[in-house]
Amino acid sequence: MTASTRNIIAWILQVLLGLAFIASGGRKLMDLPGTVAMFGSMGMPAVVAYLVAGGELLGGIGLLIPRFVRPAALGLIIIMLGAVVMHATKIPGGLAKGVPAIVLLVLLLVVFWLRRPATSSTM
Repeated sequence: MTASTRNIIAWILQVLLGLAFIASGGRKLMDLPGTVAMFGSMGMPAVVAYLVAGGELLGGIGLLIPRFVRPAALGLIIIMLGAVVMHATKIPGGLAKGVPAIVLLVLLLVVFWLRRPATSSTM
């Protein structure tokens, strides 16, 4: 894969994922009492709801800023790992309803990999 192709694929994924996480985090923040209640029903403290909502919003923005792509992707990967675990253990419907979380996790891993620092091939 050429560097140009890698860059185009990465940008497409970054924009799509960025918009998805901005929307998701924004929805959680717009309905904070509902978000806190949802997280509380899974046995998590309210602070986790605030961290996830803010992390999704900021991570989505970070995916759109070249300097912050890898740190944003890493933070969102951690959030999505938590989402997959919650779907597998606490959320009714299990992993079948967690497929979107799994897809987002895989796409974030792809972005993280595509945006890895270039290595020098000279010796």
